[in-house]
Amino acid sequence: MRNLLGKLSIDGFILAIFAAVGLAALFPAEGRAVPVVDGAVTVAIAVLFFLYGARIHPMEALAGLKHWRLHVVILGFTFVVFPIIGVLLRFAPEVLLRPELYAGVLFLTLLPSTVQSSIAFTSIAGGNVPGAIVSASVSNLLGVFITPLLVLALMATTGEVQFHSSSIVDLCLQLLLPFILGQLLRPWVGEFVAKHAAALKYVDRGSIVLVVYSAFSAGMREHIWSQVSWVGVVQLIVLSVVLVVMMLWLTRNTAEKLGFDRADMIAIQFCGTKKSMATGLPMAAVLFAGQPVGLLVLPLMIFHQVQLMMCAWLAAKYGRELEPETVSA
Repeated sequence: MRNLLGKLSIDGFILAIFAAVGLAALFPAEGRAVPVVDGAVTVAIAVLFFLYGARIHPMEALAGLKHWRLHVVILGFTFVVFPIIGVLLRFAPEVLLRPELYAGVLFLTLLPSTVQSSIAFTSIAGGNVPGAIVSASVSNLLGVFITPLLVLALMATTGEVQFHSSSIVDLCLQLLLPFILGQLLRPWVGEFVAKHAAALKYVDRGSIVLVVYSAFSAGMREHIWSQVSWVGVVQLIVLSVVLVVMMLWLTRNTAEKLGFDRADMIAIQFCGTKKSMATGLPMAAVLFAGQPVGLLVLPLMIFHQVQLMMCAWLAAKYGRELEPETVSA
């Protein structure tokens, strides 16, 4: 298990996130530091999505799109099943989910799938890696458009958050434009990005850590912890575990009933059950600017930790099941 987590660099990333939360709790950005941190977050988000654009090869994505049934199923779980669950959770009793946390839970169900961890888990488990690469990438690309529309339809209309049309413009400028620039400049920067992938992953994660610090600094300024009790945090942990287990079961059974083979089933499980904090935090910073972002992203951050740990265990289990076949071959 230690080798698995080391390979995925989960430990360092999670610890850095917790460190950012702790730093924000002790030394939140206040006063003159606020615009400096906000400006740094804007630059970090742009760099993050520029690197996404520079990494994804357009031809690879087009070739992988041939397996359309796989991608439709994964996208269906990501942008249809998850949001339906999010809407139904509105009726959950307070003993299971506190009302002040519902908006954040709903928001996490509207996000695209993860990219790196979905692909890594699929690879470790012996699944369809090319299919996972395309599905996860397409999920994040479509998420730039679909998630804001889902937020507008399911959150703004219910009064959970205030949503303005200018948010779409900000989202395009801060997320989509850097991604397109990365795609356009890929012939010149793609080789450099690929060659220094190991180092640049720290740029990715450093950007997310900075967003976490900014979000929780805002939460401290807004007295976030006076708005949520330890009972609410425990509720989020339990809800996340139940949600991950339910989605893992549902994706596997659906894939088997639709006739997908084992490799495709694994890709559907790992791409269709996870939500991207790397995309969700920057989106929250843009879509909910000027609002209590810390409280909104708290469910996402807890869900992210739970999904990584549970899926890491499942991927290792699948991988061990393949070992006898490898030896006999």
